[in-house]
Amino acid sequence: MTDATAIREIGADEFERAWSIFSTIIASGDTYSYPPDLSLAQARDMWTTAPARCFFAERGGDVLGIYTIRPNQIGLGDHVANGSYMVSPEARGMGIASAMCEHSLEQARRAGFTAMQFNIVVSTNRTAVRLWQKHGFTIVGTVPGAFRHATLGPTDIYVMHRYL
Repeated sequence: MTDATAIREIGADEFERAWSIFSTIIASGDTYSYPPDLSLAQARDMWTTAPARCFFAERGGDVLGIYTIRPNQIGLGDHVANGSYMVSPEARGMGIASAMCEHSLEQARRAGFTAMQFNIVVSTNRTAVRLWQKHGFTIVGTVPGAFRHATLGPTDIYVMHRYL
């Protein structure tokens, strides 16, 4: 990621700027369990309504990536964060996801979380698995056939975790 790329927190009023990234990613049906017909309003609510916080990675006014962090569970599990990340197809390979991961880990620490967990990392998404491992996450569980991959059918998912 270049110095000209900035990561900043956004409000619900800006979420629409990343809708093309979000809708393109979920339409592929190979990395997120969101239904392909999820609406802008539903996505915005999930990613920007407290306790969720949403961030953009931007360069020159263009949104290159988006991520959200929130408690992984309510109540007695709310000390563990959960994160979700999407990068524009045109910005892949530029270090955007890695920068957003580092940024999210710091934001989670500052918010008082003690760990971060990803509940659904599709096993065939090898780029994401390698990236999360690079950032200290380990696979703590495999759920057989828990993801209905658009082209591969039932696919395993990983639960990945790291302490902060």
